[in-house]
Amino acid sequence: MLSFRVATEDAEAATGWAGRLGIDRSQLLRDALRHHLVRLAGERDVDAWLIRPLDERERALADVADWGPAEDWSEWANRSDPPDGSGAPGSPDAAR
Repeated sequence: MLSFRVATEDAEAATGWAGRLGIDRSQLLRDALRHHLVRLAGERDVDAWLIRPLDERERALADVADWGPAEDWSEWANRSDPPDGSGAPGSPDAAR
């Protein structure tokens, strides 16, 4: 648990924003603190990457991630009949 004092204007602004967002002031402050801590951690990560960039083995994994799927299956699930036209049950060709 944390407890701290802030300027009256900041407390009023926090109360106003919490009301506009429809959340408790405590939730607003928890979220703000969490976002700020994540930002600080990100800045620390940048410094770490500058000091020690990825080595060749680590960069090789990025190349694999860029391959993407081996085939385009995006339309496969929308087909009502097999691509060979065999007229599987449920397809328009099945009644023929």
